[in-house]
Amino acid sequence: MTVERAGSRLWPTIWPRIWPQFSPQVSPRLWPRLALLGGLGAAALVLGAVSSFAASHAFMLNVSPSLPYWAIWLEPGRPAKRGDILVFLPPRSALLTAHFGVRERPFAKYAVGLPGDEVTRQGRRFFVNGHEVALAKPATKRGEALALGPTGTLPAGCYFAATPHPDGFDSRYGEIGWICAPRILGSGRPIL
Repeated sequence: MTVERAGSRLWPTIWPRIWPQFSPQVSPRLWPRLALLGGLGAAALVLGAVSSFAASHAFMLNVSPSLPYWAIWLEPGRPAKRGDILVFLPPRSALLTAHFGVRERPFAKYAVGLPGDEVTRQGRRFFVNGHEVALAKPATKRGEALALGPTGTLPAGCYFAATPHPDGFDSRYGEIGWICAPRILGSGRPIL
């Protein structure tokens, strides 16, 4: 088999020899147009898949130092498992407004306590099923007092969210408390 130089005449020369039963009688000048149409069709399929993914996911930037990730994919409606990133809207309070502004912003923390887990406290240390998960500070960096979060059995649809960061603002504090279904936006997956 002889192969002509690369370019628009390559496929018309090779095609009939590879698959003679499917050999189309196409003029060599039509091949670039067919390749363009095939490329456009493939691009349409890729864009459709990306669009479907984008409809059920969101890209979020984390500007807080409480998690080591700065980029997170949010999957709305996916239940969190232990250790997953839980994305939620915190309850409004004067303390949150003073530190984060009036506009409601989502928080991202680890789901360390799941529905049915037992949350206990010894002093300012919080435990989930007997394992220490957080230490609460008595006051903010600005000196505002921080009330301790709730303890007990986590009800259905509620989570204890925390981070290992010492300044993390999460379920160990009364202003956040347990994170329950109406405030949960979904589970996140770290990207970067």
